[in-house]
Amino acid sequence: PRGTFATTEAEAYRIALDMNCLSMIEMCRAAIPSMRERHWGRVCAITSIGVKQPIGVLMASSVARAGLTSFLKITAREVASDGVTVNSCQPGTHWTERASKVGVSKEAAESKIPAGVTGDPYDFGAAVAFLCSDQAKFITGTGLLVDGGQATGLLD
Repeated sequence: PRGTFATTEAEAYRIALDMNCLSMIEMCRAAIPSMRERHWGRVCAITSIGVKQPIGVLMASSVARAGLTSFLKITAREVASDGVTVNSCQPGTHWTERASKVGVSKEAAESKIPAGVTGDPYDFGAAVAFLCSDQAKFITGTGLLVDGGQATGLLD
């Protein structure tokens, strides 16, 4: 849910942490040991542009996803020598059913993206598929922005 420092209750953080951080940590704890045994595996978490450029009106979500990003980076370094890669894919604005319900028109959203269009969910899926492929075996511990140039930071 939307919320700022002033409007986000403690329970909203707990819910966001459970849904956007702890659930992925538990999935990794369940899946990675067998990947390590096989000396091959791919983890790709779907986070958000908010981990690189926090979204002020999505306080709880931004906090939870930043915590997950830290977990993924540490885990990636720990399991890399076993042939397991751990990455995240960070979508900017993609025009989905959820995006259409936040009260912003597609045209308004596109006007804030240097590419001039919102993302296509199929293109985002292709980026995730690449990170899960054998061709991406030397990419680990990274967060791939798929945002049409939307993020403005230097360390993206």
